[in-house]
Amino acid sequence: MEAESLFSRAEQLLGRLERLLPRESLPLDWGRLAYRWRRDGRLGYLQPLARPHDLRLEDLLCMERQKSEIVRNTRQFLARCPANNVLLWGSRGTGKSSLIKALLNQYAEEGLRLIEVEKEHLVDLPEIVEPLYERPERFILFCDDLSFEADDPSYKSLKAMLDGSLAAPPDNVLIYATSNRRHLLPEYLRENEAARMSDGEIHQGEGVEEKISLSERFGLWLSFHPFNQEQYLAIVAHWLGRLGAEVGAGDWRQAALRWALERGSRSGRVAGQFARDWAGRQMIDSI
Repeated sequence: MEAESLFSRAEQLLGRLERLLPRESLPLDWGRLAYRWRRDGRLGYLQPLARPHDLRLEDLLCMERQKSEIVRNTRQFLARCPANNVLLWGSRGTGKSSLIKALLNQYAEEGLRLIEVEKEHLVDLPEIVEPLYERPERFILFCDDLSFEADDPSYKSLKAMLDGSLAAPPDNVLIYATSNRRHLLPEYLRENEAARMSDGEIHQGEGVEEKISLSERFGLWLSFHPFNQEQYLAIVAHWLGRLGAEVGAGDWRQAALRWALERGSRSGRVAGQFARDWAGRQMIDSI
């Protein structure tokens, strides 16, 4: 019995050690269009994605200014001209993440690649970009739904990568991030109380300056705001058409407005959800 107990404990210990040991290093498939940074124990690696999202720029309505700006910046990047890191901020469900995903489908043939990096893995940024220096492709590091607490170490890694590290970032890498917060960090009323006047000018307190310093490292800011009723219905109609629903059948407009009212939002995400529900009802009724 003692021997069995010893063997059992040894197996448990080996299992724990295996999670800490590096994975077997396999050649990375650089033929893929998109990747996700993963961690296995203490080792991180790029996981190729077999089926990236198939969103197209033409599917994204009521954001022509934002679309035009990010397309221009991305084309500069692909042409090896100066280009900026981009922060897309604003209301939830307004197409921030979708716009970045659609860029991949638009420009993959010109060498654009996407690497998705989750917030908790931003501390790995130096390790993530290391194999990209010598690659001919142009990489966007996609950081979705960013928000940090004041003591979060990952935001300092992001600051250093954007502008502030001694090591120069690869010239074939940009960061495109989305957030509901303009400054990515929580802002408190008490921090504004530390502002002071000097020669008629307002100088922010250190807490506010620290928050602003992160978002300022993104050269291009794109703001996204809630859609009005007309825009919301236009997006619903577009997705109904894409899903093969009969737009003229039934009073879908009133149903779409009720759907948005129940959710308290007229966002593009809500419009897409209603369109899938409405189209699915039509299809199931016809079977």
